[in-house]
Amino acid sequence: MADAGAGRDAGTQRWLLVATSTAGGPASLRVQVWRKLRSLGALYLQQSVCLLPDRPEVSRAVRRLLDRVRRDGGEARLLHLTLPDPDEHAQIVAAFRHERASEYAEVLERTPAFVEELATERARGRTTYAEVEKSEADLERFRSWLSKIAARDYFGAPNAAEAHAAVERCAAELAAFEQAALAAEAPDPTADAAAPAAAPVRRLRLAKPDPP
Repeated sequence: MADAGAGRDAGTQRWLLVATSTAGGPASLRVQVWRKLRSLGALYLQQSVCLLPDRPEVSRAVRRLLDRVRRDGGEARLLHLTLPDPDEHAQIVAAFRHERASEYAEVLERTPAFVEELATERARGRTTYAEVEKSEADLERFRSWLSKIAARDYFGAPNAAEAHAAVERCAAELAAFEQAALAAEAPDPTADAAAPAAAPVRRLRLAKPDPP
């Protein structure tokens, strides 16, 4: 989700400062608020106070969340601000990039096991559709996970392209594994034509019995 905002001047980049208190709401509210802000990629400055880039889609999501907090008995405040100090701005952007880089690094840490498992199953002669279906579910989880990270990668983490390439490699390896499974399990349509013709059935002539 990185865009030209990553290169804006510190004085023109606007931010959302979000402060929440869920003390007056149900016990589950605190977790719900944390999960939503986490999914948006919020950078926490201290407990219950976080920072997000001021972008239309982010601002709408935050406003909906804060309305819910207030309805459920909590307190919420949203401030729009800029950071005119270039050094402070750079530090905030670097912090956002660092958090996303850590998430991409976890993807990169886990994808080799996916490729290794396919290689192991091939070596064991287990190129089956059962394995294909299992691996397809794993690949879809990787893609969903990567998509969520990319959606909150506002400033372009340095290892984003590497993480995307790793997941695409998983997809390519699975496609090759599926072709092997097809060759191993699907019936060969040319098998009947290639098979030798069955020998004709010989009919024995029975000798007629001599007349009495």
